[in-house]
Amino acid sequence: MNGASINGIGHAEDRPDGQANGITNGFSQASSGSSHDDLPEFDATEHPHRRYNPLTRSWVLCSPHRTKRPWQGQEEAPQTTSLPPYDPKCYLCPNNTRATGQKNDDYSSTFFFENDYAALRPQAVAEEKNQHPLLQSHPARGRCYVICFNPQHNLTLAQLSTPPFSPDEHIVPIIRSWQKIYKQIPAENPFVKYIQIFENKGSAMGCSNPHPHGQVWSLDYVPEEPSKELASLEAWSNDPINQDPKVNLGVVDDHGRPSMLLTLAKLELTTPGQPRVITSNEHFVAIVPYWAVWPFEVLLLPSQRQIRNILQMTESEVVSLARILATITCKLDNVFKCSFPYSMGIHQQPTSGKEDGEFAQFHVHFYPPLLRSASVRKFLVGFEMMAEPQRDLTAEQAAKRIRDCEDRHYLTTMQQQ
Repeated sequence: MNGASINGIGHAEDRPDGQANGITNGFSQASSGSSHDDLPEFDATEHPHRRYNPLTRSWVLCSPHRTKRPWQGQEEAPQTTSLPPYDPKCYLCPNNTRATGQKNDDYSSTFFFENDYAALRPQAVAEEKNQHPLLQSHPARGRCYVICFNPQHNLTLAQLSTPPFSPDEHIVPIIRSWQKIYKQIPAENPFVKYIQIFENKGSAMGCSNPHPHGQVWSLDYVPEEPSKELASLEAWSNDPINQDPKVNLGVVDDHGRPSMLLTLAKLELTTPGQPRVITSNEHFVAIVPYWAVWPFEVLLLPSQRQIRNILQMTESEVVSLARILATITCKLDNVFKCSFPYSMGIHQQPTSGKEDGEFAQFHVHFYPPLLRSASVRKFLVGFEMMAEPQRDLTAEQAAKRIRDCEDRHYLTTMQQQ
């Protein structure tokens, strides 16, 4: 990798305002005090540098040389994998009674219900009166749901990747539940504008119940992270510079406009060696994004066409999504031979109307915290809280670690041995 690739597509010298695709060039030769010819050749595996995230229009400091430092910090207890198939005390197992007294269905596939301790309520309330400009609030409405992925207490998405289980049979129903709830919630609650589907896996991510499950929060507003991304996707499509086929790589959305994430998918799949690609199939590609903050962060993207939301997927795309979700989660578990914790979330089109999501592209983020082993995690503290995110392991190194792992879950391999 050379220095030019760090700044992404386009160069600051191409723009009279010193910007490349809206990115301010913070690496001017004038500030270095030396000509370019006098400087050592850039090595992305050794030299500190910043990487730009076009989705959030933010930066991350990358310090690859720090992977050599010894670790004497906190270590986490790895998540246990010796859970029973059924736990009579689990609030999410079939037929069990939850803390509120409600009884679960005797479900055999997936099962979702309204969260007994929801963060949002559907009731409308009046605005707070006489607010000071520095102390502003706004009422928030919504409904929250829990989706049990499988009736078996000890099965994660990763384990559903390997026989006797299969993504076609056991993960496709989860996607069907996501589709059903994405359609059902706004139909029953017209005030809902956005639906956030996510999973917190493992106690390290604050998960209070090991039964395989995710959550759905519906809201009467578009929350901050997807709102920033939607604005960035629209701005990228409307930027005249990105009309250039050399920038958009000949990839456009279904209205003939440049698409940031479709272009990113093609860029990663056509880069020699595919250094950040973990896996791909007929319809999707999974990468460690160039600008990743978390050590083994994963971004899952459609690679063939614009898919604004999960309801727009064909039968073939649903199956492809299930299979690539299985591969990603299985490989993550295999990195450190543990039940790899993460927060996973889907970003897609708001439910409030076309004007809010014409430029949307369905995609999935995985934010896993583990850094060096099953017991050593990354913390966003100090400089990251006060200045900007920072990482040690490069995206390319992380992608290779994940990519090189087997597609068969380590627990099955251990049992066979």
